[in-house]
Amino acid sequence: MKQNQNSRRVGEQARVKLANILLFEISDPALSLVTITGVEVSVDKSYLRAYVSCDADRYEEVEAALGRAKGRIRSLLGRALGWRVTPELDFRIDTTTDDAERIARALEDVPPTLDVEKDEFGYPVEPERTDGAE
Repeated sequence: MKQNQNSRRVGEQARVKLANILLFEISDPALSLVTITGVEVSVDKSYLRAYVSCDADRYEEVEAALGRAKGRIRSLLGRALGWRVTPELDFRIDTTTDDAERIARALEDVPPTLDVEKDEFGYPVEPERTDGAE
């Protein structure tokens, strides 16, 4: 979505309001431990895309709960923001934390072949023999 400085500022304002609505106004237990990681607002403020983070095993449950509560959330957000237009909401699951965790685990489990000394072409270098045999 095209963003400018004003829409980023407005997006941050909408993120705070949306997080407060999910925390204090919506009582669905499926939406507990859900974090709003980012919000993108269109330049004309008619469309809002919110990125939501949760546990990986709860993606479907959280998407379903957000779909059920979308109308109520939109109504509360329209009142909280006070904009002339109440934006259409689009919730997306943010998987970047899961991807970062997967990459961190992969970096911890370094294969032993990476420790082998290599020449400038990437081939393993034979260790020098000291016993005089060729």
